[in-house]
Amino acid sequence: MAVGPVEYLVIAFPGSRFTGSFAPALADAVSSGAVRPGDLAFVRRSEGGPPTQVELRELDPEGVVPAEAGQGVAAAELSAEDVEELGRSVPAGDVAAIVVREDLWTTELARAAREAGGAFVAHERLGAGGAGVGEAAGDDIIDRLERLAELWKREILTDAEFVEQKTKLLSD
Repeated sequence: MAVGPVEYLVIAFPGSRFTGSFAPALADAVSSGAVRPGDLAFVRRSEGGPPTQVELRELDPEGVVPAEAGQGVAAAELSAEDVEELGRSVPAGDVAAIVVREDLWTTELARAAREAGGAFVAHERLGAGGAGVGEAAGDDIIDRLERLAELWKREILTDAEFVEQKTKLLSD
């Protein structure tokens, strides 16, 4: 199975202020297909305690964010260990949304390029949060995942090797 570049966001909300303008914006992302319901997780971190998973309905009782999976499957199945690890970055007393997003349009593009004998030779994220042209890329998890995806796109890694290495990165 071909997988496009994957990124994740951990968005913390002080206390439990998840609702307001965030729930409708997240609902729009899910409705548009940019984020699939299976690519979402929510955690709460109590003072001095580990992060614990929270059900979406607890944070969004009105059901603004669609919780039913649409077509296709989740890009990244977040394990309990993944959620715990990512939840460690959440400040104590806060609730957080963990959003995993796969660049689905690049999956088909990469497949078509390989079939036509093409190879991706460069990929870089520009804009806020990413390294720009002429800037040194940090060694954060997103940069590491992007480098891994680049190796896969260039067929240096097989599909199985890519999935194995991605799983290791997300669980470290």
